[in-house]
Amino acid sequence: MESVLLDTSLYIDALRGGEGAARHVGRLTANATIWLSAVVLEELYAGAGSRDRCFVERLHRDFDNTQRLLVPSLEDWVDTGQVLVHLGSQLGHEQIGRGRLTNDTLIAMSAARKGVIVLTANEREFSRLARFCRFQWQIVPAGKR
Repeated sequence: MESVLLDTSLYIDALRGGEGAARHVGRLTANATIWLSAVVLEELYAGAGSRDRCFVERLHRDFDNTQRLLVPSLEDWVDTGQVLVHLGSQLGHEQIGRGRLTNDTLIAMSAARKGVIVLTANEREFSRLARFCRFQWQIVPAGKR
């Protein structure tokens, strides 16, 4: 059985009513062990309005109870910095100064450490990262209906 982690983009799409994407993710994860990244959890809490707060809290509680919260280690942070410096030298440092790319890199590094496949709708950022670090990932089109 493989292990997968859903990127923030897929949770946001599901919260916005992307039922097609939710069904597609359901098919991809049917026989998988699903992990939740602490980075994804932070992004969901930061963006959750009052309507979605209960969903995020339940997600947090459920993954914590099953001990499937993936928290970046010191090594993941160091690897993230090394990947970002390489990206910055090729793309320009102003392009990597955004926290979102740091978060995506942390997700990729911690998933790689655990052997977890990242499922994402964010092809642009993760394809950039894949040029500089080794991790497994798969695109799930957002809003696929």
